[in-house]
Amino acid sequence: MDALTHLRSAFAPVPGYLDAATCGLPARATVDAMRDALDTWQAGDADLAVYDEAVAASRAAFARLVGVDPSWVAIGSQTSALVGLVASSVPDGAEVLVVDGDFASVVFPFLAHADRGVTVRQVPLADEVRTSTHTVAFSLVQSRDGRIADVDAIRTAAAAAGAVTVCDVTQAAGWLPVDATAFDVTVCASYKWLSAPRGTAFLTVRPDVLDRLRPTSAGWYAGEDIWSSVYGPHMVLATDARRLDVSPAWLCWVGAVPALELFADAPADDVHRYAVGLADAFRAGLRLEPGGSAIVALPDDAAGSRRARLAAQGVRAAGRGGGVRLAFHVWNDADDVARAVAALSNS
Repeated sequence: MDALTHLRSAFAPVPGYLDAATCGLPARATVDAMRDALDTWQAGDADLAVYDEAVAASRAAFARLVGVDPSWVAIGSQTSALVGLVASSVPDGAEVLVVDGDFASVVFPFLAHADRGVTVRQVPLADEVRTSTHTVAFSLVQSRDGRIADVDAIRTAAAAAGAVTVCDVTQAAGWLPVDATAFDVTVCASYKWLSAPRGTAFLTVRPDVLDRLRPTSAGWYAGEDIWSSVYGPHMVLATDARRLDVSPAWLCWVGAVPALELFADAPADDVHRYAVGLADAFRAGLRLEPGGSAIVALPDDAAGSRRARLAAQGVRAAGRGGGVRLAFHVWNDADDVARAVAALSNS
């Protein structure tokens, strides 16, 4: 069995589920691991060392997935909290560049610092950097419509201005090959395309940028020696990205391990080719040009007629930004494409 087939077989089929961009489906192994952990907890046998091992394994798997050393990776709970950590480290009066209409969790944490003079400039493209720009924050793949950022243009513009790049890879990691070394900071919520439980998220940071980030949520789990850091006042934080860790929601990380390892083990190019192939087959069925993204967004009326037609045919899709959004992933197949095309033909 090849790696892609193995990955696909790890999920129980849910016909018509085209909503990975909202919430991924759990792998069978994730469900089994969490059920076992619940039973263990109920029996009074919870072992905190097991939870620590799950965090470490998840960190290592995510690092492999995005091409960095585990020392670059911090764990968290949600994208907004991780971006908020970065926003709190932006100097007073700094200019932050964001993409107009980007996901709120990338934008709002910076807007919250207006009282100290942080200016958020919203532009159509993230490469519209100027010399006054301190930070460029953007999604690698836009949540609303699946557009993929021009990474080369952004990196070139940011480098010329000396700006920090902060990239949200939540809507990319899992179907689009991601190289986190291309950015100063990345953030990722893993409950969508990576199929981990909600409450598991990651931040990667280049070692030369680490000292520029304030560990605003520093607690015992951010200590150099975790279990020697449970009481104050003396603080010795980890020397690598772990200093930015948030104390983990234990059971979520038990479930995250098998999901993240499945995706880390699968060839990213094969997953990308498969997901985009399904999305472009759907577009072809509606006589649309290929889009090159696993996400397809179509306009819809105020009543959500297209989304309703999909639902009537057993297709789960999302209403986003005045349209309907379909997301094709490894658990989907040609039957899902045909079902969605049939629902929307002649619409």
